[in-house]
Amino acid sequence: MEKKFRLRADEIKPLATGHGACIASDQITVEGYPVRWMYRKKPYDQYDSGWIFSSGYEDDEYANNPDNHAIYDVNTIANYDPTIIPFLDHPPVVAFEKTPESERFIRIDDWKPGED
Repeated sequence: MEKKFRLRADEIKPLATGHGACIASDQITVEGYPVRWMYRKKPYDQYDSGWIFSSGYEDDEYANNPDNHAIYDVNTIANYDPTIIPFLDHPPVVAFEKTPESERFIRIDDWKPGED
C-alpha cells in the first residue's frame, strides 16, 4: 500500500537544511499528528542525524512495525512540525517531550536510549 503523505514534495521548504537523515513515524507524515516525542542517539554515519521523531501516541505494536516509519531528511520533518527546529543542533544523546498539558518541549533528563 502506497503512503499518502500530508505534505506534497512541492510544499517542503528549506526550513532546517543540512541536518542529515532521521526516522519519523507515519503518525506525523501520513496522519498529521505533531511531533510530541523526539530523541537523538549517536549517529551511525555522516548522513545520519541520530534524530527519531514520533507523535508520542504510537503503541508498542505500531512502533515495532517498520512499515509505520521511514527515513527522511530532517528538513522534511521540520516542515511537518517547525517546533522541532530550535532543538536540532542539540548534541546526542538527548530526548525531548511535549506533554498533552504543554505546547513546549521539555528535556527528559533521565532518558537512556535502547539498543537497536
